[in-house]
Amino acid sequence: RLLGTLRSSQPVARFQRSCGLFPAAEERGGSGDPAEGPRERGACNGAGALRCPAGSGRAAPGPQDCTQKYIVKNYFYYYLFKFSAALGEEIFYITFLPFTYWNIDHSVSRRMIIVWSIVMYIGQVSKDILKWPRPLSPPVVKLEMRTNAEYGMPSTHAMAATAISFSFFIATMNQYKYPFELGLAAAFVFSTLVCLSRLYTGMHTVLDVIGGALISAVLLVLLYPAWDTIDHLLLTSPFCPLLSIVVPLVLCYNYPKLDYYSPTRGDTTTILGAAAGATVGFWLNNQYAASAYPSRGVQPGFPLTTSTAVFVLARFLTGISVVLLARWAMKSLVLGMLGYRYRFPMRDLAARRRLEVEVPYKFVTYSCVGFTATVIVPRLHELLGLM
Repeated sequence: RLLGTLRSSQPVARFQRSCGLFPAAEERGGSGDPAEGPRERGACNGAGALRCPAGSGRAAPGPQDCTQKYIVKNYFYYYLFKFSAALGEEIFYITFLPFTYWNIDHSVSRRMIIVWSIVMYIGQVSKDILKWPRPLSPPVVKLEMRTNAEYGMPSTHAMAATAISFSFFIATMNQYKYPFELGLAAAFVFSTLVCLSRLYTGMHTVLDVIGGALISAVLLVLLYPAWDTIDHLLLTSPFCPLLSIVVPLVLCYNYPKLDYYSPTRGDTTTILGAAAGATVGFWLNNQYAASAYPSRGVQPGFPLTTSTAVFVLARFLTGISVVLLARWAMKSLVLGMLGYRYRFPMRDLAARRRLEVEVPYKFVTYSCVGFTATVIVPRLHELLGLM
């Protein structure tokens, strides 16, 4: 009974109402009790749904296109949870993970990237194997449409937030001087905010979120004893570059097949591609004794002076500009080549979703992103005197 309650939509709807988020229909005189469940209009149920609510303002059939009007009565929670939800999106990964590599510690960054890629692959594949639907709408208000085309269990936002925050905490607690309780609290608050944002945005049930956090925690416990061994092999094994490319590609091409298109395969390819490119970069830097960041960064003990802050900001702005430029250039180049090979225009979204196009396009693009962040940007920093 408890599992059934945690998997239902009503707790999600109640949480949204308690945070001041309401469907517009309720404000026009409809029942405000989310416990009433689905109305006669039907339900928008994420992946696997057959229809959207009548009168929901949808643009076209398909669960990812369900839209609904809503009323916000508490903008503090609205912006807090919208921001927290972004901490599980590409914009966070493409900024925070390189920032850690450029300004904090290479070993911390390596551990986070490896844990993140393993956790996210397991989470994405689990969604398409379990095929649990997302919360019903109504009674839940859906604030995101793209991820609504995916299945729900487990929440990969919850998995990624738990993995990144606690792997960062574990990797830095013995290298940097800060109170253990403070680091633990920061990791807990970060992961909790992201988890709650998935309820607020109506994307997951309570069980999805709890399941995602628990799976991530178990994987962290299992991976932690092997951290040093994995890190050593990634830096020294002559087979590392080959395996870093071949294994992720095999996993992407053999991703579980669905009856309709879902963004999960593309997202998984993006993550594995970025991790592959970064891993090859780690190996090359170690083999050729590339310069690290010995000074002017965030060092153990946190001697964060004005000069340090300037160098940290300069490194980040320079690096992220190059990374974004590399992503744009490689995306255009690869899509152009694939379009020529398979005879489709670059703006043809349906063609870009085909297996033979999506996997190489995203894998090559984001492998370039990972390689640029770990090899090209540090060389640029060295030329500019930012090491």
